[in-house]
Amino acid sequence: MEAVMLIINALIILIAFEHIWFMVLEMFLWEKPVGLKTFRISREFAASSAHLAANQGLYNGMLAAGLIWSVVSSDAAESWHLKLFFLLCVTVAGVYGAVSVNRRILFIQALPALIALCLLFYSAL
Repeated sequence: MEAVMLIINALIILIAFEHIWFMVLEMFLWEKPVGLKTFRISREFAASSAHLAANQGLYNGMLAAGLIWSVVSSDAAESWHLKLFFLLCVTVAGVYGAVSVNRRILFIQALPALIALCLLFYSAL
C-alpha cells in the first residue's frame, strides 16, 4: 500500500505544479504571447479580462497550496482528508470549466484529479 500512496503523492504534486502553472499564466502571463496562445484569446479580450484572470489565478494558487499541504502533512488522517478535499475541489472546478468554458479542461484538470481520487479511495480499502 505504500507504493500506492507514493503514486498518489506524486500525482498530487504534479497536479499542484499544474495549478501553479495556471496561476502564473493567469496572474502574470495573461496578456503576454504565451497566455494569449494558451487560452486562445485576443489581445482585446485579455486586456478587458486581466483582473478576472488574476483573481482566477489566485484561486489556482490556493488549490496548489492545499494540495502541497495534503502531501506534507505529518498526520496520516489529516493528510488523507486534505487530499480528499482538495482533489474534490480540483475535480469540481475542472468539470465546471469543461462545461462552461472548454471541454479540454476536463482532460487537463479534472481527469488527473479524478484518477488521484480513485487511487486515494483504493488506498483506504
